[in-house]
Amino acid sequence: MNQFVKFECDLENFIDNLNTILEHNNKQIDNLLKQKNKSYASFVKKLQMLDDKLELFFTPLSHLNAVNNSDETQKVYTESLPIITEYSTNLSQNLNMYNAYKEILKNEKDTLNYEQLRVLELNIQGFELSGAHLDAKTKERLGEINIKKSELSNEFSQNLLDATNAYEKVITDESDLEGLPQSDIDAASFEEDGVTKYKFTLQMPSYIAYMTYGANSKIREELYKAYTTRAPQNAQIIDEILKLKDEMAKLLGFSSYAEYSLASKMAQDTSSVLSFLNKLVINSKHQAKEELKEVQELSEKKLQSFDTGYYSEILKKKKYDLDEELYRPYFEKISVVNGMFNFLHKLFGITFKEINEQLWDAKATAYDLYVNNKLRARLYLDLEVRKSKRGGAWMHNYQTHHKDENGAEVLASAFVVCNFPASDEKTPSLLRHDDVVTLFHEMGHAIHHLLSEVNESEVSGVNGVEWDAVEFPSQFLENFAYEPEILKMFATHYKNKEIISDDMCQKLVKAKNFLSASGMLRQLEFSLFDFKLHSTLIQGDEVQDLLNEIRKDTALIKTPSYNKFQNGFAHIFAGGYAAGYYSYKWAEVLSADAFYSVMDEGIFYSKTAKNYLNIILKGGGSRSMSEFFVQLMGREANPDNLLRLSGIYH
Repeated sequence: MNQFVKFECDLENFIDNLNTILEHNNKQIDNLLKQKNKSYASFVKKLQMLDDKLELFFTPLSHLNAVNNSDETQKVYTESLPIITEYSTNLSQNLNMYNAYKEILKNEKDTLNYEQLRVLELNIQGFELSGAHLDAKTKERLGEINIKKSELSNEFSQNLLDATNAYEKVITDESDLEGLPQSDIDAASFEEDGVTKYKFTLQMPSYIAYMTYGANSKIREELYKAYTTRAPQNAQIIDEILKLKDEMAKLLGFSSYAEYSLASKMAQDTSSVLSFLNKLVINSKHQAKEELKEVQELSEKKLQSFDTGYYSEILKKKKYDLDEELYRPYFEKISVVNGMFNFLHKLFGITFKEINEQLWDAKATAYDLYVNNKLRARLYLDLEVRKSKRGGAWMHNYQTHHKDENGAEVLASAFVVCNFPASDEKTPSLLRHDDVVTLFHEMGHAIHHLLSEVNESEVSGVNGVEWDAVEFPSQFLENFAYEPEILKMFATHYKNKEIISDDMCQKLVKAKNFLSASGMLRQLEFSLFDFKLHSTLIQGDEVQDLLNEIRKDTALIKTPSYNKFQNGFAHIFAGGYAAGYYSYKWAEVLSADAFYSVMDEGIFYSKTAKNYLNIILKGGGSRSMSEFFVQLMGREANPDNLLRLSGIYH
């Protein structure tokens, strides 16, 4: 069995080493293409191995650039993007390779297993979506578009990180801290010239703290304006990206990028996506209006966008007697992580053991994952906020479970990255319950990748899973972060070790769907904006016009004209969610349905949970998720369970 590779990245020699690997790969590919009688074993498997080795080499750089961003990582990453993009584009457009895959499928259809057939089918589709069958001039243009798109996405992301780090609001008047929890005041305080001052930034823990608890509306507006006007130069990048995507889709024979995007997803066509989203808007709107009325009653002035977080928190306390700050001492980071591991052990029989490995940051940790005392995978956690880390939370796969060309088993590994409050010598990292939900969400992605038993790397773990199904395992797991039985496994006060009370658990459960219809509308606004943005070519002011038009239906408070949300929408302009942001809601239908089945059976006695492990988690991307879901539940998904989970009654 092949063990895990050591995490390392030689920045100084990275470009030279990358070029050497690609040169070697190109020679190997030429030799493979010269084979007379190509087979799955002699051709496809060997290509997979070349791809796996390249990914193992490149992933540490992209990971470092995201979690320990520096001038050096930026420089090397930016320099490497066109090189790697040109290489992958050339492969994906190689007509001889495309024909070889089709020939192997034709010749070996009856002798290959379903994993291998899925690899062939997805590759053939990939070649067609890359234009392998098109003329040389078109392929050349598609190659140029791919390189430019990757450069622009990187630039978008870097602009956002730089803008987030560039802003700080320093408060000297302590009355401006009224309403803020002591832990957030402590996190903001610093000494300068013998005077205690307080610094708030656009980093998530700091920004959310003031927007939720800060009583001074002028400061809230100042922070909100800074946050929603970040990276104005991204407007031009958006235009360029949209133009390139539209051109690419049309060169490939699609009417729009949205149509191109759906070719490899569960959703059948653009009208079914828009119908799905619009139906949710209709079902959520009345309840969202009622929710807003309740919040508005707490403010003498008409609510503005920068007020909703603050007054919503007041209403939450009033309705549920729920003070988020009282919960944080119960959600100490290490305790939450260990409790989550304990829960996963009880649910799926998996065990995590911390190992001592030098990583990219002193606060990052590594764990080996065991199933029935057998080593199965490795997990890396990097959970605390820092300036060199890009915002948000994500799981990124590193190694993928498979068998290599010699039949030796290779184990999986993955990173889970979050931006939780930073710990220091005096105070540990104390999470909000939202952070706990985020950790469970990302862990759902991680175990989907790590527990795969698929032997073909291209359809193992999260590889080969349709984009609008990839959130199913993450959303499924996050739902358990509200269950009292689970909370009591890890929610202990970090000072006196007192277990969270039944009363506190019940308040969290009751407050779970607080303003849920409003939250649903907000997510639908993002989804509709993304999908319509990619359904026709939109440029310049039309981008904002489209968002304004959608907001007439989804935004119950008028958004300030200075709000340029799109310039920070990294999911679709610097991530993989273009024309696919709807996936969150699409997959949530699957997750809600499966979750209720587990709850109805009893969490730790559930037949559905065992089947979920054996079908969904172990199966990776080896079959379409629609096929897996029917295998799991014995029927198609029921969309009403999404509304039930969100507490939306229509």
